[in-house]
Amino acid sequence: MIKKIAVLGLGKVGSLVATLLSSKYEVEGMDQFDVKDKLPFEVLKGDVSNDKNIRDFLKDKDAVVSCLPYFLNIKIAETAVDMGVHYFDLTEDVPTLNAILKMSENSNSVLAPQCGLAPGFIGILGAGLYEQFSEIRSVKLRVGALPLHPMGQLGYSFTWSAEGVINEYLNDAEVIQNGNRKMLSSLDDVESININGRQYEAFLTSGGLGTMCETLEGKVDTLNYKTIRYPGHRDGMKLLLYDLLLKDDRKLAKDILNNALPLVDDDIVLVYAAVEGILDGKLRRKEFSESYRKITLDNKDWRAISWTTACSISTVVDLVSEGKLKNQGFIKQEEIPFDMFIKSHFGSMYETYKDPK
Repeated sequence: MIKKIAVLGLGKVGSLVATLLSSKYEVEGMDQFDVKDKLPFEVLKGDVSNDKNIRDFLKDKDAVVSCLPYFLNIKIAETAVDMGVHYFDLTEDVPTLNAILKMSENSNSVLAPQCGLAPGFIGILGAGLYEQFSEIRSVKLRVGALPLHPMGQLGYSFTWSAEGVINEYLNDAEVIQNGNRKMLSSLDDVESININGRQYEAFLTSGGLGTMCETLEGKVDTLNYKTIRYPGHRDGMKLLLYDLLLKDDRKLAKDILNNALPLVDDDIVLVYAAVEGILDGKLRRKEFSESYRKITLDNKDWRAISWTTACSISTVVDLVSEGKLKNQGFIKQEEIPFDMFIKSHFGSMYETYKDPK
């Protein structure tokens, strides 16, 4: 049973992850910057890239939840494995995932990366759909985190890590196409998608499937994940990253985008999944389509991207603590039963706070 939890990174998402978990567990947070908000748990200021700081911070903890940028997570995971501490993160970065998979071969504790919205919740949801079928033809997963009121050609606001967005736009996307597992260029395979009467575009991005291509290899003809954006966003990003060559200077790209696209208070998260195959002897399609907006918890407003992400990782931590998931080794998101997830203490927030139809 998990009793004491360390949360690293207390930004837009991390502060809510720690807040949710502190309602059930003893939580202590660490961030490299001064945290101005009053939070219901102890906060330490420290260099989150310093190994000694992390080891001192984890020495009395049962679990660590990393809400840090993806490029810091491999070292945190290595330290957690060495200390026998359960590890959870939000990364979408494929090299980080592969490194953590390798670590899990000799781990006495849980390693559960990619516990956010996508990868994370979307994989749990997708598996909950395709497990109903006797044969699967296609699995298509779509997620978008967007400003509620878009402005400009990009129609976007960085409600989470700019580094993460650029990373998933530039790294190749893994898919299963015509039954073959392969890598395709992100920002490609653009499609038009209509959700609740509004038109969006969706295109391939890296990391959203987590380990699902490995899980479904040889079992499905088509599997892909696409990011949902307002029409025109993909063309604008193609111009910026490829035509203007900012793909070669990610820091400059991040600085330009952060300066151009200010944070907004009102956002919306769109989640769509569709599975086709044989169900009860017939060719069927099962779909899930929901949208989520900001909520208020204890008189504090939380953006949709923050609470949907925080809810997902908090649920996985909780299910491990309650013994409902394994307590050692690597946990794939698609291994987590959707019904168990959605009925759990934190997972039920997806039902409680979904937009009314």
